[in-house]
Amino acid sequence: MKKILVCISGASTAGLGIKLYNLIPPEYERYLVISEHAKVVLEKEENIFINDDISAPPASGSFGIDITFIVPCSMNTLAKISVGIADNLITRAASVAIKEKKKLILAPREMPFSEIHLEHMLKLSRLQNVIIAPPIFGYYNKPKNINDIEMFLIGKWFDLAGIENNLFKRWQ
Repeated sequence: MKKILVCISGASTAGLGIKLYNLIPPEYERYLVISEHAKVVLEKEENIFINDDISAPPASGSFGIDITFIVPCSMNTLAKISVGIADNLITRAASVAIKEKKKLILAPREMPFSEIHLEHMLKLSRLQNVIIAPPIFGYYNKPKNINDIEMFLIGKWFDLAGIENNLFKRWQ
């Protein structure tokens, strides 16, 4: 069974990370890490690790996480990952994904992006298996509400991870 880790850092759209986590198909073993800032607005129960617990299983490559999502990915978290700082469970899990050549999907949440943000994203996108995928939606699926937009985003992230889904109307 493949293992998927969803990390939620302290940026706007933290609820989108929870929704992504909840939509992971049952054939995957799923884990959730939330930062202290995200914890202010989120409470969940199954396989959740606290970001300060650097000894939690996802901090080790031997635990065998196959796909790591960081949704949303704050600019602080992005910068730390880019320069190799692994001072909490989210940044450590990203570091493990990079060193183990496992898929790491980052959804940076900021607008506009500064040159510094873009430099960090470019540096990370050059690494094998790191994908920069901000929460940017398309109009071709004709969203009628926020749920349609969220399903589009999660569906696109699942596509990048190789997770089959029918969460949004595809380009015709």
